[in-house]
Amino acid sequence: MSTPQPVPEQTGAAGLARRLGLGDAVLIGLGSMVGAGVFVVWSPAARAAGSGLLAGLVIAAVVAYCNAASSAQLAAVYPVSGGTYVYGRERLGEWWGFAAGWCFVIGKTASCAAMALTFATYVTDVDWLRRLIALTAVVALAAVNYRGITRTARLARILVTCTLLVLALVLVLLFTGEPQHHASAGTSAYGVLQSAGLLFFAFAGYARIATMGEEVREPARTIPRAITIALVIAIGIYLLVAFALLRTGDPASTTAPLAAAVDGVGAAWATPIVRIGAALASLGALLALIAGVGRTTLAMARNQDLPTWLAAVHPRHQVPHHAELALAAVVGVLVLSTDLRGVIGFSSFGVLLYYAIANASAFTQPADQRRWPRAVNVIGLTGCLVLAVTLPWTSAAVAAAFLAAALLVRRLRTGRAGSARS
Repeated sequence: MSTPQPVPEQTGAAGLARRLGLGDAVLIGLGSMVGAGVFVVWSPAARAAGSGLLAGLVIAAVVAYCNAASSAQLAAVYPVSGGTYVYGRERLGEWWGFAAGWCFVIGKTASCAAMALTFATYVTDVDWLRRLIALTAVVALAAVNYRGITRTARLARILVTCTLLVLALVLVLLFTGEPQHHASAGTSAYGVLQSAGLLFFAFAGYARIATMGEEVREPARTIPRAITIALVIAIGIYLLVAFALLRTGDPASTTAPLAAAVDGVGAAWATPIVRIGAALASLGALLALIAGVGRTTLAMARNQDLPTWLAAVHPRHQVPHHAELALAAVVGVLVLSTDLRGVIGFSSFGVLLYYAIANASAFTQPADQRRWPRAVNVIGLTGCLVLAVTLPWTSAAVAAAFLAAALLVRRLRTGRAGSARS
């Protein structure tokens, strides 16, 4: 079990090209973490935590760091596409890997649709037009991914830069504006934990670096560094934004807290800039999501946990083009048929289970593969499970039902396959 999985080129399967350096990997991860989440996650988290919002953010950051450490330690040994789907299979067994991959795919497919709709919401308030714009964004960014990972990294660099510039402007305006006094809502331990689970939605982007491990140059060195750098930067940004929002108003009172805070300090002229920044951040998150889900789908298809048609790699562009086309089609249907209001809780539940399996997998690694003590894995695993069960119960129940259905289908399919062989 401790033998690293060979890369696809060694097994005869079509492999992906290693084209990403450290800077590219950091930007893809940062684009996922400092994406639309930084503009939209504060409202539901603040409603859950009340005056304990900062405590919830710190808890989410600690759990995210432990998860990132486990993911980096595993990715250095298994530098192939698939992330925890691969790690779970190698360290814990096929069923654990399947559960991790399925949690990632369903959670992040829903998040793709949410990001597309978030982008469209900042463009228009007309429902049918918003859905059409969201669909256009999905098709356009899927086309960028289809053309190759270097184009994905190049566009991610532009979108991340624009997002960071807008956030810098927002922080300057909020920290130089007059503090606004507001009544602090009460809080509870359960509310703080629920807010941490919701805020975790914003930190999940480092998974994108690990899932693209097959396309990173010098993965054993690059992936751990990229995950750590991207996460530290993201945590710093989120802490600054949280302090600024609490200083200038009540983020629980609005669905667009950054725009409302800027308007509240007398800088209404900057509100359109904030809206543009949120739209660009949504596109950046959608771009990285499409890339990450496509790579996990590729890995699952290689092991026949999804249709093998999805395992195809484009001979010229070196991307999992069938997986990305299928993903674009599913997300396109979602943006036309649902508003996904509960997607943050749904996505967080799936991703927390995904990282719980990552921590359990890292715990089993021998001493010569370890970069952090096992205590980090234990804290990460415990944190993931605690935050998952404190999420809004409807979101958790739906996500759990999807996972149970997938496990049942796999059990029936493997049972029939075993009967046929006998």
